[in-house]
Amino acid sequence: MADDPAPSSAWRRSSARVASLRIGRSGRSWIVAASIISGLAIAPILALVWIAVVHPTANAWPHLLATVLPSSAWTTALLLGGVCIVVLVVGTSTAWLVTMYEFPGRRVFDWLLAVPLAMPTYLSAFAYIEIWDYAGPIQTTLRQLFGWTSARDYWFPDIRTLGGAILILSFALYPYVYLTARGSFAQTPAQLLDASRALGHSALETFWRVALPLARPALAAGATLALMECLNDIGAVGFLGVRTLTVSVYNTWLERNNLGGAAQLACVMLLFVMALLWLERLSRKQQRYHATGRPQYPVARRRLGPAGSSAAILGCTLPIAIGFGTPFFVFLSAAFTHWQAVIEPTFWGLLRNSVLLSAIGAALTVAAGLVLVYARRSSASMPLSIVTRLASLGYAVPGTVLGLGILVPLAAMDNFVDGWMRSLFGVSTGLLVTGSAGAIVIAYAIRFLAMSQGSIEAGFSRLSPNLDAAARNLGRTPRQVLWEIHLPLIRPALGAAAVLVFVDAMKELPATLLLRPFDFDTLATHVYTLASFDMFEEASLSALAIVAVGCLPVFLLQRLLIARAA
Repeated sequence: MADDPAPSSAWRRSSARVASLRIGRSGRSWIVAASIISGLAIAPILALVWIAVVHPTANAWPHLLATVLPSSAWTTALLLGGVCIVVLVVGTSTAWLVTMYEFPGRRVFDWLLAVPLAMPTYLSAFAYIEIWDYAGPIQTTLRQLFGWTSARDYWFPDIRTLGGAILILSFALYPYVYLTARGSFAQTPAQLLDASRALGHSALETFWRVALPLARPALAAGATLALMECLNDIGAVGFLGVRTLTVSVYNTWLERNNLGGAAQLACVMLLFVMALLWLERLSRKQQRYHATGRPQYPVARRRLGPAGSSAAILGCTLPIAIGFGTPFFVFLSAAFTHWQAVIEPTFWGLLRNSVLLSAIGAALTVAAGLVLVYARRSSASMPLSIVTRLASLGYAVPGTVLGLGILVPLAAMDNFVDGWMRSLFGVSTGLLVTGSAGAIVIAYAIRFLAMSQGSIEAGFSRLSPNLDAAARNLGRTPRQVLWEIHLPLIRPALGAAAVLVFVDAMKELPATLLLRPFDFDTLATHVYTLASFDMFEEASLSALAIVAVGCLPVFLLQRLLIARAA
């Protein structure tokens, strides 16, 4: 990268003045609040480790090593490896096509290639099982055409396998790589590509030797996000009969009633998470290629001929059709046969539960993220920076693991409050948090805190620190600076954070499934329950509602990326 110009003396004086104004009595209250929030966010992970190490029933390692752990860990590793390869190939190739070439429908594909993100993986798996199974339309049609009478008369690929899981998860998660690669390719200096072509390199050689090394950190970031979602998934792999670590944690805890064993399996999952994060960091550190400046002119897209255009259209259509189109139309056709569910109070009750929980979770997450980011802005303390960064670990922790870890401190708090109320007033409060939907809201806040922090931090990064200095010189406290100056200016960032958290909370399944109180359902858990009983038509409207809400942030994100590229 080009070196930044040396800061002027006026700038240095301004920065020193800002630093001297950062910490005051009011500023210290922000630091205390941020430390408390960070501690609450880290507590589930610490509780999980505590259960795995010192819990009375935690000595399940011999049994786990002999039965569950080897096969689950190996299956998880194979699943992650297969998904990693497919999402990198599909996401990178489609991003390269729409960025570097002109062909009919390119603008439409540029938008639609991100749409599979709106389709939760468990819905996609549910739909493919419906159409691919023995009683589904494909095998039924084949039997009618060829006169086959049973499954013994022909061979048909089984979707309920590890290969089926890799296929379904890959085409639902490839947009993570597509979006990051698309942004990286759009920022590739055009002069580098032209120089490569002038040296006689073909289009494929230019892609392989110039564009791909430059995009490697972006590809690693996208692939890591996809693999995190893959590791978090419990619905799709559960439907497909693939026994990953996530499924094993769920079964060990709820079906075998072995909390210690589930915690130990969850700790193994954390090792997978740390390995993914380490690999992502490693790919950044070992980057040997970097741009030397801003592009002097935009990349000129090459117009493809008829054969090339046909191949490009096919290459962009297939991922959209597999990842979004097919499951969506399966649910849409089923919804027509079960439209009466709209007038049933059950559907509206589920929709109300989902919207209410997601809205409260989004508000709580954005408020916590704002406190953390503003505390970092108000103080140059290194320990504070480390602690608040650790608070974002919840996003990397699978929902099953988080649900397990969050239950312990919340149950202890419930028991303490109940005992205290009994001793003082003779009144039992019962399980105030763990017996209500409050635990789910707290899980949403911890899991999506990183998403909130990232968006708010981006909003604050556009504000000069001189604004803070000017306001403090005029006698404003940090709280007044935040309320009167920063909040109006970062309102779009706050809105974006709230929308992203709201939609992800609407789709979230593992933590909601584990922490929901008795006889309480959201759209996601309702669909999962019906799918478990093969009640496909009854789940279709709830599934479409989740997909419709999920489309909103995808289009917002696409608009933002296209505006930045322009």
